[in-house]
Amino acid sequence: MSVTSIQKLEDLHRLDNLELIARQAVEGSIIGLHKSPYHGFSVEFAEHRLYNAGESVKDIDWKVYARSDKMFVKKFEEETNLRCQLVIDASSSMYYPAGVTNTKIRFSIVCAAALMYLMRKQRDATGLSIFSDKIDVHTKARSTQVHHKLLMTHLEQLLAADAKNKKTAASNSIHQIADSISRRSLVIIFSDMMDSTHANAELFSALQHLRYAKHEVVLFHVTDKKSELEFEFENRPYVFIDLETGEKVKLRASDVREHYTKQAHQHKKDLMLKCGQNKIDFVEADIAENFLQILVPYLTKRAKML
Repeated sequence: MSVTSIQKLEDLHRLDNLELIARQAVEGSIIGLHKSPYHGFSVEFAEHRLYNAGESVKDIDWKVYARSDKMFVKKFEEETNLRCQLVIDASSSMYYPAGVTNTKIRFSIVCAAALMYLMRKQRDATGLSIFSDKIDVHTKARSTQVHHKLLMTHLEQLLAADAKNKKTAASNSIHQIADSISRRSLVIIFSDMMDSTHANAELFSALQHLRYAKHEVVLFHVTDKKSELEFEFENRPYVFIDLETGEKVKLRASDVREHYTKQAHQHKKDLMLKCGQNKIDFVEADIAENFLQILVPYLTKRAKML
């Protein structure tokens, strides 16, 4: 399989190494962009920046100078440009659609791994938080290779985990995460934003908490858009199972489609409105689409913050 063909989750199902999957997802998506905020990425060094008069000349890249007649300085591993906290919702609803490869949780894990791969190349400090009905994993942001391997291990374990009947306590978890990040950071959340323990107001309050703490926030609203938002099921009887409670409902899709889609779109509209009011980047993340929907918003946000 060529690198350029690796652009969607379904293209990655035959790969079993998360680090490789992350690299393929990044490179397969980035190739073909004529101009992008993919600034600073290189497999050979951390990043170039313009040389400032009066600085030491020891770190000037003379090869670049010979080609461009401009002085650039190499930035090395110990230089951290950005602090980023990746937050993944690992409640049972994220394991939808059940019984298939392309689940919301796997999509979120691969996207998080891809962002971690980018951050490592750009020498950004990265932390990881995983929550369901409680916070299961929380690490501070660091930029070392050892720390990167630890985060990948956490993602590998999550990829292999089975989360049956795990409710979502997104509000409580996000409040705790906001309290625990001591320095201003970019907080990236992967979640379907289905909080089974609180009303929407509590969920919005938790997102506001992150902004009150001066963090920049990107919310990737992870959905299987075709079924979860548009309710595109055949007109026949189904047994729908709540993955978080196990509750079952038998009904015909056409009988509830209009009411369901109205509620689903209203919930998304409310989320978008509250995010807009709090200057939180709301990004629709459909698991059927390619990884550019994740990488480009992150790279754009990063470029604005540096």
